[in-house]
Amino acid sequence: METGVEKEPQVYPPLRPSGLGGWLVLVQIGLIATLIQVSYQLVNYNIPSFSREYWDLLASPQGKMYHPLWAPAIIFEAAANGVLLLLTIFTLVLFYQKKALLPRMMIILYSVNLLIGIIDYVLVMNIPVASELEDGSSMRDLIRALFTCAIWTAYFRKSERVRYTFIR
Repeated sequence: METGVEKEPQVYPPLRPSGLGGWLVLVQIGLIATLIQVSYQLVNYNIPSFSREYWDLLASPQGKMYHPLWAPAIIFEAAANGVLLLLTIFTLVLFYQKKALLPRMMIILYSVNLLIGIIDYVLVMNIPVASELEDGSSMRDLIRALFTCAIWTAYFRKSERVRYTFIR
């Protein structure tokens, strides 16, 4: 039965990007890769550097390659990797729970990673033996961390997908 009044078509709001798709796939891959890389560094480099033999060679005044900055550099790198591991695990939990805190945590994680890279670079470059062995990879890593921090910080601040995904 028609009443003569035409029904207006239903208007739906435009769909907004949300969910763990788009560029967030790269973020997820990066977080998992960071988790693996930092764990590997802790187990294979940082923990063994506290062995008596290694410590005596570098950090003891009687060691053949002694320099007063070796001990702070070794301790800093181990502590920094421990902090990065904990931050990465916490960030992954927030990521999969789609928590509203995640964008800020990602910016903190990238910023802390960059700051650690800068401090580590300055420490190591002030140790003559280490600076002689530097092949430019530390500077490349530092530049990569700078660009990663800049790009992803902007993404997490401006992205609609981020705004509509991390809402819990």
